Amino acid sequence: MSNSEASTRSAAGALYRAIWRWHFYAGLIVAPILLVMAVTGSIYLFNSEIEDWLHHDRRFVNVEGAAMPASHSIAAAQGAQAGQVVSIDMPATPDRPAEVAIQPASGAPVQVAVEPATMEVLGTYVAGDTLVGLAREIHRSLTIGTLGRGIVELAACWTLVMVGTGIYLWWPRGAAFHLGGVLFPRVWLRGRALLKDVHAVTGVWVAALIVFLIATGLPWAGVQGGIIRQGVTAMGIGYPPRGAQSVPMQAVVKDAPWTLAEAAMPKSAPSEHAGHAGHEAASGGGDAAAVAGVDRITDALWAKDITGGYRLTLPAGPTGVYTASIYPDQPQGQRTLYFDRHTGALIKDVGYGDYGWGAKAIELGVQFHMGNYFGRANQILMLLPCIGIVLLVVSGIWMWWKRRPAGRLAAPPKVPDAQVKGALALLALAGVLLPLFGASLIAVFALDRIMVALKPKAA
Repeated sequence: MSNSEASTRSAAGALYRAIWRWHFYAGLIVAPILLVMAVTGSIYLFNSEIEDWLHHDRRFVNVEGAAMPASHSIAAAQGAQAGQVVSIDMPATPDRPAEVAIQPASGAPVQVAVEPATMEVLGTYVAGDTLVGLAREIHRSLTIGTLGRGIVELAACWTLVMVGTGIYLWWPRGAAFHLGGVLFPRVWLRGRALLKDVHAVTGVWVAALIVFLIATGLPWAGVQGGIIRQGVTAMGIGYPPRGAQSVPMQAVVKDAPWTLAEAAMPKSAPSEHAGHAGHEAASGGGDAAAVAGVDRITDALWAKDITGGYRLTLPAGPTGVYTASIYPDQPQGQRTLYFDRHTGALIKDVGYGDYGWGAKAIELGVQFHMGNYFGRANQILMLLPCIGIVLLVVSGIWMWWKRRPAGRLAAPPKVPDAQVKGALALLALAGVLLPLFGASLIAVFALDRIMVALKPKAA
């Protein structure tokens, strides 16, 4: 072998070891969080089915006659739960109840399920206390708020590193190409060799779907989500930004569409009774006058062929508005209508066609991500990467545990930075595009240097 061939092989080997080291650390960082995300994501993919099964008594009604006006359902809910009315979810089909959200003096909003024809209260619950609600909160923030959202976002970014390095390690090398161990695991193997095949083959089959889940989830992230929103808005492919003094929709309407979450809430025209209404709505819920005006708004929606399957959020304060949100599984049907609280006049009607193409793409991605867009097949397709992640995490940890010496981390050996400049440059570029990831990269580099400096020198 010539000196040049030996040098090439040495450089390739150094790069492989460096990529393996990064894959190891990425897996170590994200494995626990990724496992939690996969399990909670799987639960939420089938949220309606799980809720219908676990809480059938308050999820379905016996159709016993024509539905009464929405205000009757609200009155029944107020009789069961004290507090201010926030919104009412109008049933999409006759066999479903209306759900009224009421904000008590303290704590989370309480959902009250009401039979629309008989006004029977079927049950009360806090969304976050159900299995699906808890899974959703864990998936979003690990139930620890802003800090949790940051941890989830970091895990998502490091998963991209893990996927990229994993593909590099899997990539077939050499003249001979064998399907076994590349496209399917060699089940005749035993021990760590079989685990390695399962890990590599599973990863390559679900890699694209994992990247898709991350890409469609990042718009909701705390740091990266704001950057994406600012980007699409600045390029004119999102939705016009709100004014400096205006209230964003997400501050008033629960589960607002991503595109409109930061959009300015319209205001109702001033009224001579504004002072009294404002006093009643000081806590941010609908006051008595707002509750009384609900039927006028549902009639206006009915006239526009919107008969159910929407959330009507009541106005808060004298200049608040009624907001009807239609958020179907296919985002092309998204629609948000704002009505003046005093006159009932339509102020604005925003639909999917009013979004820029960037926002449209993100809304489509969100529905695919949640398994909504094309029914059961979409749910199963998104379940595959969740199952794959569980296999990857379990097999990866198992392999590491089997090979590590007792009491040691057993990380792959460090490779001189000079031999992996290209890989480091790619990581640096990713750090610029994903700022939270970039900050974590600096921390990892610093920690790595400290560990190397503290490592005892060979005699």
